[in-house]
Amino acid sequence: MTIDLTAFAKEKGVKYFMISFTDLFGGQRAKLVPTQAIADMQEEGAGFAGFATWLDFTPAHPDMLAVPDPNSAIQLPWKPEVAWVAGNCVMEGEDVAQAPRNVLRRLIDEAAAEGMHVKTGIEAEFFLLSPDGSQISDEYDTASKPCYDQQAVMRRYDVIKEICDYMLELGWGPYQNDHEDANGQFEMNWEFDDALATADKHSFFKFMTKSVAEKHGFRATFMPKPVEGLTGNGCHAHISVWDAPGSESKINVFATTPSTDSQTSELGLSENGRHFLGGIMKHASALAAITNPTVNSFKRINAPRTMSGATWAPNSVTWTGNNRTHMVRVPGPGRFELRLADGATNPYLLQAVIIAAGLSGVRSKADPGKRYDLDMYAQGHTVRGAPKLPLNMLDALRAYDKDKGLKEAMGKQFSDAYLKLKMEEWDSFVSHFSSWEKENTLDI
Repeated sequence: MTIDLTAFAKEKGVKYFMISFTDLFGGQRAKLVPTQAIADMQEEGAGFAGFATWLDFTPAHPDMLAVPDPNSAIQLPWKPEVAWVAGNCVMEGEDVAQAPRNVLRRLIDEAAAEGMHVKTGIEAEFFLLSPDGSQISDEYDTASKPCYDQQAVMRRYDVIKEICDYMLELGWGPYQNDHEDANGQFEMNWEFDDALATADKHSFFKFMTKSVAEKHGFRATFMPKPVEGLTGNGCHAHISVWDAPGSESKINVFATTPSTDSQTSELGLSENGRHFLGGIMKHASALAAITNPTVNSFKRINAPRTMSGATWAPNSVTWTGNNRTHMVRVPGPGRFELRLADGATNPYLLQAVIIAAGLSGVRSKADPGKRYDLDMYAQGHTVRGAPKLPLNMLDALRAYDKDKGLKEAMGKQFSDAYLKLKMEEWDSFVSHFSSWEKENTLDI
């Protein structure tokens, strides 16, 4: 049943709505709309100039309208007079094909038409830094192995508690919070959900975490590698497929009774799950253009050993059982964890590219290849034939451009726009003169 936003506002005491959309670079854009105007906005959408955001438009394009999806409405727990609502981008009566939430919605419909309803959970890692971003916020957080440090997490109790309290209030089912593997780094987990709901929650979580951190005088960042020598911010995705959406789901299509039929069935992954995983493995190098979308991303997945002793990030296209040193692990029956993505990944495009690659695998009955059960950090050099992940953003974009199947699945308009703008970003990066160049070349 569609929620009437005017009635929602009256019931909840909401005075303003933030009609929000996420652009191709993951930027969150919004207009603040008074409740008195929300009925018209719910029907027609809030107007934006697409060229003013990271979408592939010119100043001559017509207005882009963000039509709020009322089922996504979230009342801001820290400012209850405001509600956030995700918008679907429309131009001249048609969905904007390159808009990330629209890409995801289309792929969800494609999967549903084949009886597959993807559910995911994500692990969102972030750092709490000083307001200028120059250092971690806690001067006493200096341990060489700070993961799960109870003193360090309690020194930031007020921030973590406030965010977790809000997730409890929103009914997200948060179940654990911890200090992560890097100094100044934290992770908060909540229950898995349908892919679109998870993407909306992921988007809102980033907004909420940044807002609460600012309130406490800190800066929260999801940047993949914000501090040299420390573990980066991952965004691991736990993936399963069900027979129906939401609360209607009864059967986990990925689950099977463990057997010796194959290396996947040994771990309780069904044939459909095996092929879905096969699609992820087949398209992995191209996936990195979406899951690891910035120049900085490749300082995480190709990082040298960190201060804690491990990067917790993959650099090769391999899968395993319950082993955190590979790109994909299958920790138990009926699901697997993709450990490739980082904190900069677009919440909607992450879910979209998982579905696109997985659908490709199911349709082609893709084989995920050999399972490796060794420690990739210590013994990875012994693995022969496993592709390496891209070394930089340019390699990832080229891999995506060459992957005709994945590009087609994500949509031509999206793929063309994404590659164009991301190549412009790469060109901007390589034309930038850095202090390293002078330090290493001035006296040559």
